[in-house]
Amino acid sequence: MKATTITAYGENATFEAADLPKPEAKPGHVVVRVAASSVNTVDTMIRSMGADLPLSPALPAVLGMDFAGVIDAVGEGVTGFAVGDEVYGCAGGLADLQGALAEFMLADAKLIAHKPKSLSMREAAAIPLVGITAFEGLQRSGIAAGQKVLVQGGAGGVGYLAVQLAKHFGADVYATGTGDAQMNVIAGYGATPIDFAAEKIANYVAKHTDGAGFDVIFDTVGGANMTNSFEAAALNANIASTVALLEIDLSPAHFKGLSLHIIFMLLPMLTNQNREAHGAILARLAEIVDAGAMKPLLDEQIFDLSTVGAAYDHLTSGQAIGKVVVDV
Repeated sequence: MKATTITAYGENATFEAADLPKPEAKPGHVVVRVAASSVNTVDTMIRSMGADLPLSPALPAVLGMDFAGVIDAVGEGVTGFAVGDEVYGCAGGLADLQGALAEFMLADAKLIAHKPKSLSMREAAAIPLVGITAFEGLQRSGIAAGQKVLVQGGAGGVGYLAVQLAKHFGADVYATGTGDAQMNVIAGYGATPIDFAAEKIANYVAKHTDGAGFDVIFDTVGGANMTNSFEAAALNANIASTVALLEIDLSPAHFKGLSLHIIFMLLPMLTNQNREAHGAILARLAEIVDAGAMKPLLDEQIFDLSTVGAAYDHLTSGQAIGKVVVDV
């Protein structure tokens, strides 16, 4: 099969065309003919940091975690899937799991679901990692109808899906961003946009919550921004963070009685524990999409296996609007 591999790690690491053996189905797994794969921030981190990340695969490696495609073969013990089914998932591209930047990939059947019927392969490939992350963050935060929810980074890859899901669950949704493009994305998905560069936290908390604070905050920005989430939170609020790699004083969280949820969606893939939860979330997301309550946003640039490096560069440049997708 044709594939694109990376043979060295580093900021300037390049991708190379390769001919690799087609994977064979094994128990509990399926072989997928890949149609498309999307690029996530963690993919670009693996490319640039390599051995500094414990989840990076050994070289030469086929990266690409997200995919959409058609089942080519079914392994022993797999139920609910058949050859010819259109599926999507996040099932490779790290540790010892071959990624999606190849014509075929082996995928644990627990990590996939039938793709949304209303989406193209490109659109479906843009959902898995960020969609699972958004769903898990809101679920663990106890999202409920009528709550006031703040999404930090509401125009980002996880954020814009979290906005849509929170709306679907009946919440009153607000989201931070800055600049016309981000404000338009947030407003376009039905949330109230907040320009964090122009408005102080105390001001927008007073304006939108009468000073009480937000019931749920999904912080996709993380880092030092977590203290901003603490400030914007209501008493006993729930905060979900996808970027908690920092040392921080938890005193403000203590005095508000906040609950902090760290979302690291790669754990099932890395540990082989509770993988079926990802398949279940993907099936639920497909239902939500096909009901018209969630829609992926794709960057307009087109990439394929011969231009993977350019796709990664485009995402890291900060110029992408929506998910960057590679056609396979």
